[in-house]
Order: sequence, then structure tokens, then C-alpha cells
Amino acid sequence: MDLERMLEKCRAGQWKIDQLDWTVKPRQMSRDEETTIVQYFTDMAAIERLAGALFAVQRDLVEDPILKKIFATFVADEERHAQVAERLADFYNVSNYRIYRTSPELVRFRPHFLDAIRYVSPEIANVYITSGELMLDIALLRSLNDYVNDDMSNQAMDLINRDESRHIAMDYFMMEYYADLAEQGRLPSTKKTREEWAKAAWAFMNMLYYARPFMIAVFLNPMDLLDPQGKRMTEAFKRMQMLSEKPKLLNRPFAQFLYKLRQTYNHPRLGPLFGEFISRVAGAPGKYMVDLYDAEEARRVRAMTMEQMADEAVSAKYVN
Repeated sequence: MDLERMLEKCRAGQWKIDQLDWTVKPRQMSRDEETTIVQYFTDMAAIERLAGALFAVQRDLVEDPILKKIFATFVADEERHAQVAERLADFYNVSNYRIYRTSPELVRFRPHFLDAIRYVSPEIANVYITSGELMLDIALLRSLNDYVNDDMSNQAMDLINRDESRHIAMDYFMMEYYADLAEQGRLPSTKKTREEWAKAAWAFMNMLYYARPFMIAVFLNPMDLLDPQGKRMTEAFKRMQMLSEKPKLLNRPFAQFLYKLRQTYNHPRLGPLFGEFISRVAGAPGKYMVDLYDAEEARRVRAMTMEQMADEAVSAKYVN
């Protein structure tokens, strides 16, 4: 990737909330539709701010000055998305049926997740960021937009999707970037004192404890309504799994750990015994721990570049 060119794209791609035409009228909705949509946009604002906080951590962890500038634009992107989501929640709150607040599962998860991300290595942080972006971009945002199905949401999501495509391209780039640094022995040191290791372990255990309720409340339950057949969330998890077919990425310890979790879950004897525990550690329901791609797809992925994989992930947003 030409990072200078990517930085130019990031800067040129900035836009303002008032570019959207907020004078249009929302479509007619039932009470259930309205309350559901307003709650989802309320949560979307908090999710986008969480993504912004993750990019801020990544900005602070990288040493390359161009990468720092790119991630700074991502932080600005996510804050703009959060503000748009808040405006959309107000826009669709026509009848004021109730007071809307961020889902408590998201509120409880956020501080532990950010705490854990600050303690782990940059490449592990990037794995979590990439996974979250794939779920948000491939599954949740496009499904929410389809459910809302009106002009105001379409306007906003078109611009948000453009930003998120840049984010996914960089997520994939950073996966290979850290693997390359590791091969060259240039990966930033993660040495810690005993006290730091204890704090890191405590943060990580808390993150794992709160991750599953967060996933269910904020991603999976909404997707049961927005995408009842589960095709889009399955597609997002499939994209995550396919990264393990790249030998350079799979050689990294954390990628090995996640891969072995999935192997154990799918083992005919060990899976039934430890499946529930593995699902909790991975933070994913069992239906997304099974192998979601076949041998032919694996061969195809191994022949692709990371840029091609990113392009394909972005293209998946626009497939019905």
C-alpha cells in the first residue's frame, strides 16, 4: 500500500454532517419499528465512539508518522459517524415513545475492552479492531440501513460506508504490516513488570467476561431481526476465519491461539466437552466457531494478496 496516497484519500474523504439533507421526512413507521430503529441508532453512536477510541489507541501505538496521521483521520471519522447516528436517532424519534439510552451491556464492556487493548501488543489490538470493523461494516450497518429503508438513512450510510471501506483496507494492511515487523525482529517490545502483567491479565479476564453479553445484545440480537437468516454476520465471521489461511499471519502467536480454539471447538471429542468454554473465550457463539469456508475457498485465499482480500471484504457489503 502507498501510505502517502492513502493519507491523501483519508483527508480528501472527510465530509461534514450538514452535507446531508436533513429536511427530508422519515417514512411512516409502526411503534415497534420506530422504537427499534431509534434504539439501534443510539447504540450505533456508542459503537462508533468505541471504534474511535480503538483507533486512537492504534494511533498512539504505531511509530510510523504517516500511519499516525492516517489513524488520526479514522478517529475523526468515527466521531463524525457517532454524531450522525445521534442525529438519526433524533430524526426517527418522531413519537417520543420512551427515553433511549445506550444498551447497558455495551456500557459495561467498553472500559474493560479499552483497558485490555492498551495492555496487549499492537498486532493483537489490530486483530480485535479488524474483527469489530468486519462485523460492523459487513453485517450491522448495511442490515440496519435495509431495515430503515428510507432516504435519510441511505444518505448517511453511503458516506459512512465510504469511510469504513478505507478503515477495512487499513485493517488488512496492518495485519500484514505487523507480521512483517515480527519476521524482521522489529515488532515493538511487549515486556512488562509483574505488576503490569497482573493488571493486563485482570483487564483481559474482565474483557472476556463482558464480551459475550456485549456481542449478544449489540450485534447478535439486532441481527436476528435485521438479518434473520444470519447470512451477513456469517459472512463477517467467515472473513475473519479466512485470515488464518495466510501462513504469514497464522505464524503469529495470537493467531495460532485463535486458530487452535476453533480447531478444538470442531474436534469430534473435545468440542462437546469444551465447546461452551471455548465459545466464551472467543467471544463468539458456536455457530460462528464452526468452519465457515471450504477447501476450495481456502486455496483461493492463499493465492490472494491482503489487498485483494480487503477489496473482497469491502465488496461483500454490496452483495444482496
